[in-house]
Amino acid sequence: MLAHQIETPVREVLYRTRGHTRGPITRLVSPSDLGELMKPFVFLDLAVFEGNERIPMDQLWHPHSGIATVTVILDGAVRVAETTGTDEVLPAGSIEWMRAGNGVWHTGQAQPGDVKVFQLWVALPPELENGPSQSHYVMPDEVPTDGRVRVILGTYDGMTSPIAAPPMMTYLVVRLLDGERWTFTPPKGHDVAWVAVGDGALRTVRADIPSGEVAVFAKGSEPIDFIADGPTRFVLGSARKHPHDLVLGYYSVHTSGEALEEGETEIRRIGAELEANGTLRRRVRI
Repeated sequence: MLAHQIETPVREVLYRTRGHTRGPITRLVSPSDLGELMKPFVFLDLAVFEGNERIPMDQLWHPHSGIATVTVILDGAVRVAETTGTDEVLPAGSIEWMRAGNGVWHTGQAQPGDVKVFQLWVALPPELENGPSQSHYVMPDEVPTDGRVRVILGTYDGMTSPIAAPPMMTYLVVRLLDGERWTFTPPKGHDVAWVAVGDGALRTVRADIPSGEVAVFAKGSEPIDFIADGPTRFVLGSARKHPHDLVLGYYSVHTSGEALEEGETEIRRIGAELEANGTLRRRVRI
């Protein structure tokens, strides 16, 4: 066969969705739907707040176990507080990494003005899912970048995130100019890949991906080519597929029923303490 007749393999888009929107929150991925296909990435929200009306933080406390949450502040600022002892306002460009482990409660509130945020859940491996909780807030100037790619988790093109995430996982925020091309080459051993567009639109060889949509690529290791349609900002996840079952609680994801019960026992204990000291103002389902 002549060289010019050989076709380069293309990663097809298997699934795409605009999710379900309720108020300012669009649920793009849940553990019970695309999370099974995308694991270890099992949940993704896109939150867009306009104006100044906000629910008070003390009404938004909720628990997690078995996962880590990764909150990327695209625009505006968000105040977050956790039972790890942290309470801080995160500006645009910053990251909240919260490894729930065996159990943690947290809350947050978009600050006045327009705010845009992606929040991702990462399923933890067995050695971490019931381990100690941990928070790591990364300020904008601490995020590795080459000017168009910001490394949230893992490594990319010689840059490494300061967050101690599980191995074999990369999470990026990418900003492209109108018509700009960019190719993502997965690290060795990665076979899961997806993108979610926050602004603008992306074109691939086989699909157009507009703002507000998530697209999941077929399992594989081939590079993925993108072209921006207008100024475009998106997140991209790539990883080796999480090899464990997803055992689901209401706010928790574990690898077994025993691990889930251990985590939910701990978050019930913490919840009782929050109720006793007056921090928790409303009953939360667990």
